[in-house]
Amino acid sequence: MSRYLVTGGAGYIGSVVTARLLAAGHEVTVLDDLTTGVVEAVPEGADFVLGGVLQADVLLDAEYAGVLHFAASSQVAESVRDPEKYWRNNVAGSLELITAMRRAGVGTLVFSSTAAVYGDPEQVPIAEDTRTAPTSPYGATKLAVDHLITGEAAAHGLAAVSLRYFNVAGAHAGHGERHEPESHLIPLILQVALGQRPHIDVHGDDYPTRDGTCVRDYIHVADLAEAHLLALDAARPGEHLICNVGNGEGFTVREVIDSVRRVTGRTIPEIVRPRRPGDPAVLVASAARARERLGWRPRRTDLDSIVADAWAFAREVTV
Repeated sequence: MSRYLVTGGAGYIGSVVTARLLAAGHEVTVLDDLTTGVVEAVPEGADFVLGGVLQADVLLDAEYAGVLHFAASSQVAESVRDPEKYWRNNVAGSLELITAMRRAGVGTLVFSSTAAVYGDPEQVPIAEDTRTAPTSPYGATKLAVDHLITGEAAAHGLAAVSLRYFNVAGAHAGHGERHEPESHLIPLILQVALGQRPHIDVHGDDYPTRDGTCVRDYIHVADLAEAHLLALDAARPGEHLICNVGNGEGFTVREVIDSVRRVTGRTIPEIVRPRRPGDPAVLVASAARARERLGWRPRRTDLDSIVADAWAFAREVTV
């Protein structure tokens, strides 16, 4: 049994990873300022500390086996409007966290990175050696943190793994998406099913895909959580391992809408809007490195099952 610090553990992915760590017998401290997280999401059995990543300097000591770092600002559109917030929270905050780890003698880090570092990819499926060219300050700040971690591993022996993922969906053990404002496709469509919005916008139906709408790679949040636990085991001193995690298949926007219709039995009106600037036609991950280095394979790849889990959670929190 080990003790871990989870920053952002009151958020969607962080709470699920915390639940999985607890189920594996570990002790967990969640550090979250609740800017976007909710205290109700913190799993029972975890210690909760209200605060930002700067608090890590006070919390961390040699009893911690590692840190899983989720705390970040993560809205692409907001990052374009307010880039300073993203450089301050994501980059400066991560630098302070890593400095606190080094002072406390905590040598293992798993970082929640993003596929947004690739921008509009030159090849699909996207491998880790694909050229990085982020199209937003959000993606740029996550890439900057990856560079920071690489330098820290080389200079100070940090054992680090960055996981770059695409569209996370579903729910696990009572933990699901509660973003405000919501920007992810599946919960937005579920809001239509619940009568909370009148329709779903489809941004472009003239892409070179099988039905004209964008293709995206969806990964179940429980599979992603499993990748984080495996990353802790795979981390090696002096190495910064970067792995893409995804299901290796893509679903179109219309396929996702149809899945929600099947699962919920509800009518989902849709309105076609113009393309959004910078939206690539296809984003699908190659998870070959994660399979090889982490021993990770997604097990929950059926779209209807992912949607069903998200639907059950959405109804639970709406009641």
